Amino acid sequence: MNKGRLEAFSDGVIAIIITIMVLDLKIPHGHSFEDLRPQIPIALMYLLSFVYVGIYWNNHHHMLHAAGKVTGGILWANLHLLFWLSLVPVTTAWMGENHTATAPSVLYGGVLLMAGVAYVILQQLIIVAQGSHSVLKEAVGRDWKGKASAVLYSISIICAFQSPWISQAIYVLVALMWLIPDRRIERLLTRKQESQ
Repeated sequence: MNKGRLEAFSDGVIAIIITIMVLDLKIPHGHSFEDLRPQIPIALMYLLSFVYVGIYWNNHHHMLHAAGKVTGGILWANLHLLFWLSLVPVTTAWMGENHTATAPSVLYGGVLLMAGVAYVILQQLIIVAQGSHSVLKEAVGRDWKGKASAVLYSISIICAFQSPWISQAIYVLVALMWLIPDRRIERLLTRKQESQ
């Protein structure tokens, strides 16, 4: 199968996810800036989730750029990732409305953790499909960011039972960690193209 079709489908789903999230931002009742105050937690959660979805979109693009072929397993793994990302709007809305509550913070972290797991599964299936000289495997290396993210998501879920604010701060920290785009795949593909 052509990887362009997989990427186009994924881009469409991600665009819908962002659209659903923005629809949860409500028009304030009133005409003063003070009327915006109740919307601040919802807007901040939207911003955080928009950044997370953007990070997945960016890294997904780079990962598929490194993929040589698409197998049936890769298709299912991609759908698995999109499933977890499709839950981001629901958890975003719930946590935006209840930002001081434990359960929304736990669920938000659980969805982020499972999306991270799904991403790693997709990454590994692409590496297997590429064979022993996998460009992606070389580019990913030890994947310290992926491992650190999983640990931090797990810690944040546990922290949510004591303080949702600490949990949410950890979610922001992980997003900041990934905000700087990972250029390893780009650099490696450029080097390989120049050497050919």
